[in-house]
Amino acid sequence: MRMNSEFIIAVHSLVFMAYRPDGMASSEEIAANVCTHPARVRKVLGCLRKEGFVATREGSGGGYRLIRDPGSITLAHVYRIMAAGSLTPNWCSGDPEMDCMVGSNMQDVMNAVFCEAETRLESYFSEITIGSMLSQIKELKQA
Repeated sequence: MRMNSEFIIAVHSLVFMAYRPDGMASSEEIAANVCTHPARVRKVLGCLRKEGFVATREGSGGGYRLIRDPGSITLAHVYRIMAAGSLTPNWCSGDPEMDCMVGSNMQDVMNAVFCEAETRLESYFSEITIGSMLSQIKELKQA
């Protein structure tokens, strides 16, 4: 299983905007920092705008601006917006109609395992904020 790339782009973008003194950056600036295409950044930031994390400003000097305190935005918030359900497998072995105890119940058991894994991941992500990630980056730079 791989983490959804939109989640990674969203987190990186939010940390980058938190790093900027005015919290503002164009999609081109963010894309260059993330190492992806500006259209992907705009798609991701559109989702974050809809959820009230960023605002947009049109025209010269415009772009995206972080409008929430980085210390209040958890990775769990971002995960729920961008990647909820990404741990759920898109295929599971077995068949509920099988005449075998293992084969007929494996899907339910695996679904329960992945549901619990996602719950634990969200719990872990709720302890990490965009602000704390920026602090870690600043500490690495000073080391």
